[in-house]
Amino acid sequence: MKLIIGNKNYSSWSLRAWLTAREGGFTFEEIRIPLFIPGSRERILAHSPSAKVPCLIDHGLAVWDSMAINEYLAEQNPALWPADRAARAVARAVSAEMHSGFVPLRSKMPMNIRKDYAGHGRSPEVEADIARITALWNDCRSRFGAAGPYLFGAFSIADAMYAPICFRFATYGVKPEGQAGAYLATMLANPHMKAWAEAARQESETLPSEDLYG
Repeated sequence: MKLIIGNKNYSSWSLRAWLTAREGGFTFEEIRIPLFIPGSRERILAHSPSAKVPCLIDHGLAVWDSMAINEYLAEQNPALWPADRAARAVARAVSAEMHSGFVPLRSKMPMNIRKDYAGHGRSPEVEADIARITALWNDCRSRFGAAGPYLFGAFSIADAMYAPICFRFATYGVKPEGQAGAYLATMLANPHMKAWAEAARQESETLPSEDLYG
């Protein structure tokens, strides 16, 4: 099994698939291809038919898009979704909301682990996204989180989908209230999250399009 990813400092979609694979106990070869430099598209296209990351290669089968990869992994390790049907349905709903939504926050607060952009990126639209995410985290924790520290107790794909938001909140100084704040601390202390962040800090590539605030 191989997982093709982009820069760890910037590639939020790569993180979602990588974290799911790590937490799911999968053994895989990590192939990191720096993004938006000469030759990067061609290198990615050699693995991914969409020419985008992440892409999982398993026994010759290419699976692209983070949600498709995560669902593929969950078919092999069903514990990546909650066992309870209601919790599983909500976990899928909040994951889909992340996959397709929160565009203002994602555009004004791109993932950038190496930077300290506290106070930057705020707008009414971004504040609305932050409020929705905070409410969502608090709701999941209060309704489904009794068995552990993650959104649905045990780690699930829903946590992987919101992992880049956790790094964004750290970079931009967002401090959610209630159980959401404790959840953020849990995610940032996750050993795999810490390993990803440390690797991101060791990267030398820069992307001016993502370094929005200096």
